[in-house]
Amino acid sequence: MLAAARAAFAERGYEGASIRGIATAAGVDPALVHHYFGTKDKLFLAAVEAPADPDDFLPEVLAAAPDDLGAAVVGMVLRIWDGPARPAILALVRSAVNHEWSARLLREFLLAKVVRRVVGSLEMPVAEREARGALVASQVMGLVMARYVLRLEPLASASREDVVAAVGPTVQRYLTGDVALPGRPR
Repeated sequence: MLAAARAAFAERGYEGASIRGIATAAGVDPALVHHYFGTKDKLFLAAVEAPADPDDFLPEVLAAAPDDLGAAVVGMVLRIWDGPARPAILALVRSAVNHEWSARLLREFLLAKVVRRVVGSLEMPVAEREARGALVASQVMGLVMARYVLRLEPLASASREDVVAAVGPTVQRYLTGDVALPGRPR
């Protein structure tokens, strides 16, 4: 079931995959998928081997005032990466760098379960939310790569507060500030 789910989510994305289609591909009844995983969300988290459930940390971010959303996003990323899930997340990121299907799953996880929910809380056209979300994801992934994978100093040993203060404003600008958006005329 997990292999069929990984293939479906990688090929069709979270929105395009269905429990019925995954069950058919796995040769099982959809009720069996529901029995073992409950919901499509839980199946998706299991398929990507997500070491953290966005439902555990996103409500705090989404409760932030729109002007504080950038700092809230960066703070959340650092709390997750500085916690016990770091080895599993690091393995997921390294796998995504080396394998296209892992990259597709990680991309879908970040977009469907995290980024779209954050930018979806802002009042703006869908195309603008998508462009801003891509910019936020680029900044967060760059931060993760520099701090946790490459361990670039002084970023790698900086306090959480210093990193939030340094990177939060950039993420905030990507979310709500004046920025040239990819795919849009200047």
